[in-house]
Amino acid sequence: MSGPLSGIKIIEFSQIIAAPFAGSMLSDMGAEIIKIEPPTGDPWRYALEIIPGVPGFGRSFFALNRGKKGITLDLKNPKSTTVVKKLTEESDVMIINSRPDVPKKLNLDYENIKSYNPKIIYCSNTAFGRSGPDSHRPGYDLIAQAISGLMSGENKTIEGVPQPIQSSAVADYATGLGMAWSICAALFHREKTGLGQKIETTLLGSALSLQNGKFFESDIFDKEIRKEFKHNINTMKNSGNTYSEIQNEYQKMIHKTAHNHYYRTYQVKNGILAVGCLSDPLRKKMADTLDIYDIRFEDGYDPYSEKALKFNESLIPKFESKMLIKTVNEWLEIFDKAGVPSGEVKFVEELTDDKQVIENNLVTEIQHSVLGNIKMVGPMLNMSETPLSVNSPAPELGEHTEEVLKDLGFDDDLIADVR
Repeated sequence: MSGPLSGIKIIEFSQIIAAPFAGSMLSDMGAEIIKIEPPTGDPWRYALEIIPGVPGFGRSFFALNRGKKGITLDLKNPKSTTVVKKLTEESDVMIINSRPDVPKKLNLDYENIKSYNPKIIYCSNTAFGRSGPDSHRPGYDLIAQAISGLMSGENKTIEGVPQPIQSSAVADYATGLGMAWSICAALFHREKTGLGQKIETTLLGSALSLQNGKFFESDIFDKEIRKEFKHNINTMKNSGNTYSEIQNEYQKMIHKTAHNHYYRTYQVKNGILAVGCLSDPLRKKMADTLDIYDIRFEDGYDPYSEKALKFNESLIPKFESKMLIKTVNEWLEIFDKAGVPSGEVKFVEELTDDKQVIENNLVTEIQHSVLGNIKMVGPMLNMSETPLSVNSPAPELGEHTEEVLKDLGFDDDLIADVR
């Protein structure tokens, strides 16, 4: 059986993470992706090299660009315009990520691309959007985390300086998901109406979407509190206060609640266990399992009261000492029987051979001529009638240039000029 996007052709002018991730997901769904790189290649090819001293085999690049054909094209060469035109005429979707001013300089703006193919779905990603005071700025995941509040919201500092979420480029990957999601919706819309369209995504918008609960503001509940806070921190910034001092001011705005013993990680006898109880029935199961009395289950309990705050502080050592007496597997068995959600804290490197991962098709293996057998994360979806799959490793720089351009009818001389 073929994938749900079998027969869809996508040209991808992308680099780094967000747009390449979108392309890789669409490739898993069966779309034909042609990744177009400058002659020097996507900069991400040269980051986190798999083989030290051998450039072009970046670990993240290979994970993000699997299943694609790769060509090089010198967009500054006027002759490349004919190649872009022909590619666009024969494609369903174009993906591009850049600063807002770049596409027009390279004749890759929507108006120009649409003139080649009115039904094209054109998906463009920028850091901050096409209007506003920051629209001209370049930006990556780190910057998006900083300006969106994600970084400060983590409340993690080293020597008073806020730290980003480093385990994953969350704004980039969320944006990639958004791009793939919107492209699928636009393809469905075109199927019904025959119309192409322009899609715009931003790292800023994705980062804010990940914080929709914290972003929420109510006139009745917290509008005035936030107004005062904004005034105070602006005053503090202008006065040269440290970030730690400003963060302390921020904590005053947040309603202090009782310590959450039921949604955190614990040191156990031989590792770390995460426990996640997000409802009172689940919390009661955990408390009963540990034989701990908690006043939160009494009628009239107020989590904001001084009594609740003090009592819950006194419970911290009780929970922690109880959890220390058994191993990870012992607690997993106990909590499973009690219906308490829990899981061991693992390193991602442990999961390539993990039974749960393997049995849910979340690891895929393919062969590469230089790197040998490669294990990667499998498609995140399972579809019964249109299964997803990873059909090839990421292309080497310009690997399919000749094949793709000759299929479009270009001769050897032009290919040599523009590659």
